[in-house]
Amino acid sequence: MRLDLGACLREINLKPIAVIIATFFTLLLLPISALASGGGDATNHLDLTKHIVGYAALVVFAIAYTAVMLEEFTHLRKSKPVLLAAGIIWAMIAVVYANHGFTHEAEQAVRHNLLEYAELLLFLLVAMTYINALDERLVFDALRSWLVSKGFGYRKLFWLTGILAFFISPIADNLTTALLMCAVLMAVGVNSPKFVSIGCVNIVVAANAGGAFSPFGDITTLMVWQKGIVDFFTFFLLFVPAVVNFLIPATIMHFFIPNETPSGEDESVVTKRGARRILLLFLATITTAVCFHNFLHLPPVIGMMTGLAYLQLFGFYLRKTHHKDLSFSEEKANEVMGDVVPFDIFRKVARAEWDTLLFFYGVILCVGGLGFIGYLALTSEVMYVEWGATTANVMVGILSAIVDNIPVMFAVLTMEPEMSQGQWLLVTLTAGVGGSLLSIGSAAGVALMGQAKGKYTFFSHLKWTPAIALGYAASIYTHLIINKSMF
Repeated sequence: MRLDLGACLREINLKPIAVIIATFFTLLLLPISALASGGGDATNHLDLTKHIVGYAALVVFAIAYTAVMLEEFTHLRKSKPVLLAAGIIWAMIAVVYANHGFTHEAEQAVRHNLLEYAELLLFLLVAMTYINALDERLVFDALRSWLVSKGFGYRKLFWLTGILAFFISPIADNLTTALLMCAVLMAVGVNSPKFVSIGCVNIVVAANAGGAFSPFGDITTLMVWQKGIVDFFTFFLLFVPAVVNFLIPATIMHFFIPNETPSGEDESVVTKRGARRILLLFLATITTAVCFHNFLHLPPVIGMMTGLAYLQLFGFYLRKTHHKDLSFSEEKANEVMGDVVPFDIFRKVARAEWDTLLFFYGVILCVGGLGFIGYLALTSEVMYVEWGATTANVMVGILSAIVDNIPVMFAVLTMEPEMSQGQWLLVTLTAGVGGSLLSIGSAAGVALMGQAKGKYTFFSHLKWTPAIALGYAASIYTHLIINKSMF
């Protein structure tokens, strides 16, 4: 049966569609009643919060973010809807500004957001490249193999994976850490779905808590540090509150872990040549970024890109010295394992989480657009003036359990409320650990729902939300007490 496209088009009444399109673009060009005073020259900054463009931007962002939250069910990559939304929002803003004779204001604003994104993109790209290099050199596989082969009981493995997640996530990101520790749980908990389920909850809480006290542990802490609001070493004041956030739910869950010992496996993994040196280079890269920021007053991303050169040069050395012939003793073969295929730095770059990196672009541009329209100024007035900073920052954490903490934190940074260092540390803590309240509240939780499909689910996590909420409240109270001099 042939589809007659012309006949189909003739059957469609295009008049209502044309009217809708014409009406929409007419509304775009309507005069705007008020001018906002915030950001740049007041005479050139339009208040679009009560304009059709403002309402349309909110609808577009809401639809896009709904699609992001439904990624698990639709399998639509989260970057796609926010990339489209960012383009639509800024296009609408530009049309209105151009109509009022302001041809460069929207351009300048979007360039500012692009600079924010560029710093985040390059920083994360270097970190992801190092993590992928360590993964390819079998560092994480060797760690998993060691834990599995020790014959620990379920309860001891529960604590070991949680503690390791807590202390690895400040260096690696909490997503990578959670996936690594979940692989351990899946390997030893084949015959105990209950252990895997509770263990995954523990790992999500631990990884998010561990990431909250380090500038490298979470995207939100990284954004606060790169913004220059909190210096590198001040973040470590959140260490004790983060420990409290992890320990309270973990202690409660401990008593529900089967008191049994799984059967051990004899799998042995030997790391490839250069693994330890790459780990040292990663630490050197982090040190370089910190020194560039603290002592040279340069953006941390400059130090990270310098550190990428360390890995590139070492990769060149590995390529030049790789062994093509492995026809010698097994002991010697282990020493040069990985030389069959030479080390290639650009393969590590290609394996970066590009969907995540593009998602950040969409989020930053969308939230930046809403801020330029004027909505963030209104939100800041309600939250940080009417509610007060402490209440507002606690609510930021709860909101991040429903909406990803990245747009929430970027919105707060864009608002730039007048707050003490203690309050900035509080919002950093709550945005980082608040996502643990629900499995969909953090990248770690969403990833583990896929990795441990059927064993770790939204509802299996929800059962422990009261215990996690107790840890959330206790960590806030601990911060208010031990860091009261910062307020």
